[in-house]
Amino acid sequence: MEQPTWNDPELAAGTMVRGALWLIQVVGEGNTFTKSQLRDAFPGVSQADRRIRDLRDYGWVVYSNTEDATLTAEDQRFVKAGVPVWDSKARREAAPKKAISSKDRQAALARDGYMCTVCGISGAEPYPDDMVTTAVLAVSRRTVVGLGGHETVVLVTECKRCRAGHGDAAIDVTDGIAATADLGAGELRRLLRWMERGRRGATALDRAWSAYLRVPPEQRVEITERIRKMQ
Repeated sequence: MEQPTWNDPELAAGTMVRGALWLIQVVGEGNTFTKSQLRDAFPGVSQADRRIRDLRDYGWVVYSNTEDATLTAEDQRFVKAGVPVWDSKARREAAPKKAISSKDRQAALARDGYMCTVCGISGAEPYPDDMVTTAVLAVSRRTVVGLGGHETVVLVTECKRCRAGHGDAAIDVTDGIAATADLGAGELRRLLRWMERGRRGATALDRAWSAYLRVPPEQRVEITERIRKMQ
């Protein structure tokens, strides 16, 4: 996208975008500017300095006297340009991710049966190959690549070990199809039942174990004693 002019009256952009263009076209990388100059450039805009600070979320480096002791309280230094925020596509791709709300996190955990969607382990369950370490579940955003190549972002439940192993790698839908290649007819029928229900077909024993693991360790002994009396 061609770089627009910062004070073009036809430019439909907010102060952050115009401020980025002003820094490049008027101030220049490595040079300083004052708060007065910023106010003169954007008259009537009460929070122009805040919009300049917002550019830091997009990789722009602007120093105040906090980062550069040679500057006065009135001065700032434009060190380096970052994401071309006047390009809406680049701006969307680089936008800071909002924190996942508690409501959305709980909904994702419940949908995934409080189990890691990668390895299937439940929260607080010991790893089979490391009985000392128990799984800690987290909800994270993952990019999903569809059959047509289009991408969407979804919330998924993963244990921290699987999350560390996969990093930010995208989930490819074709991998889900390829993984069924070695399944027998009976296994495919069972998988389809899981798909139709929207969850894995855990047994009653699996569900009881998962419910037990969700109880804090100090209360588990009470469950154990109660179940012993049920025998």
